[in-house]
Amino acid sequence: MPSTTPRTTHHKGRGDTPPPRTGSSEIEVLRGFLDYLRTSIATKVDGAPEPQARTAAVPSGTNLLGLLNHLTYVERSMFLGDHVHDWQATFHAAPADSVADVVARYRDAVKRANDVLDGCADPGAPVPRPRPDRPAPSIRWALTHLIEETGRHAGHADILRELIDGTTGR
Repeated sequence: MPSTTPRTTHHKGRGDTPPPRTGSSEIEVLRGFLDYLRTSIATKVDGAPEPQARTAAVPSGTNLLGLLNHLTYVERSMFLGDHVHDWQATFHAAPADSVADVVARYRDAVKRANDVLDGCADPGAPVPRPRPDRPAPSIRWALTHLIEETGRHAGHADILRELIDGTTGR
C-alpha cells in the first residue's frame, strides 16, 4: 500500500518575500509593487552561474541574462526616453557581459527611473521624458505596464533559475 505521508523536497534557495506594505496613495502602491518586482528579478539573476545564465532552457531562446537585459531597455525607454530600434535584440546580452554587468546596468536603470518618478506626484500626468517622436504615457499607465512586464519576466526568471541550479524563492 502506498504511503500517505506527503513527500517533502528540499530546494536550494531564498525564502519568499511577501508583497510590500505600501502607503495609501495610488503612486505609493504602484511604485511599491514595481520596486518589489524589480528587486525580485534582479535578485533572481544575481549570482546565477555562467554560462547557464545566458543559455536558453526553452525553445524560444529565453535566458536569464536576456530577460534582465530586456527589462533594462524597457525601464530606459519608458522613463528615460531612450529609443529602442529592435526590441527582439534586447533579449540577448552581449557575449562580453557578465552576470554582474547585466545586474549592475539594470539596477542603474532602475535608480535613474526612480529619480524621474520621485518628481511625479500626479498619476494622470505624462511621464516627463525626452521623446519628441511620440507622446509620453501617463505615470499610471507606465507604472502599470512596468508592473505587468517585470512581473511576467520575473516569473520566467523563477523557472529558468530553478532549472539552472535549483534556486527558488524571491
